Amino acid sequence: MAQEIERKYLVKNDSFKGQAVKAVRIIQGYLSSVPERTVRVRIKGDKGFLTIKGIGNESGASRYEWEEQIPTAEAEELLKICEPGVIDKTRYLIEHAEHIFEVDEFYGSNEGLTVAEVELTDEAQTVDKPEWVGEEVTGDVKYYNSMLMKQPYTQW
Repeated sequence: MAQEIERKYLVKNDSFKGQAVKAVRIIQGYLSSVPERTVRVRIKGDKGFLTIKGIGNESGASRYEWEEQIPTAEAEELLKICEPGVIDKTRYLIEHAEHIFEVDEFYGSNEGLTVAEVELTDEAQTVDKPEWVGEEVTGDVKYYNSMLMKQPYTQW
C-alpha cells in the first residue's frame, strides 16, 4: 500500500506558468466519490489511469493511494459511467528548491481556481514555498477534486 503525503495551497497569480517544466491537460471523473474510498478515472495527456484513494488522516495531509495505468480507450469508456461532474484542468510541474509543485489550473465550472500541491516524504517536512503560493488549504475538503465535481468553485 502506498501512502500519499501532500500539502495543498491556493495560488495567488499565474507567474508560475513561466517556471513550468511541463504542462499536461487532465480530464477526470469519479466512479465513487465517498470520502472513505474515492475511485477516479483520469485521462492525462494521452494516457489513462484508474486511482483509488482512502480517507485522509486527521490533518488531511496523508492518505492511502493506489494508481494503475489503463488503456486510454478504457478510461474514455469508464468516464461515461462516472458520477455527474467532470474535472477539466491543466497541470503544470514547477521545480522549486527541493520539491516539485503540481499546479492545477481548472476550467469549466471550476474556472478561476488554481491550486498547488507538493508531495512530501513525511508530514513534518518543511516546504520552501514560491512567492506565488498563497493560503494553505490542506485537509479542506471543498478543494478536493471529488468535491469540486459536486460543488464547483463557480457556485461557492
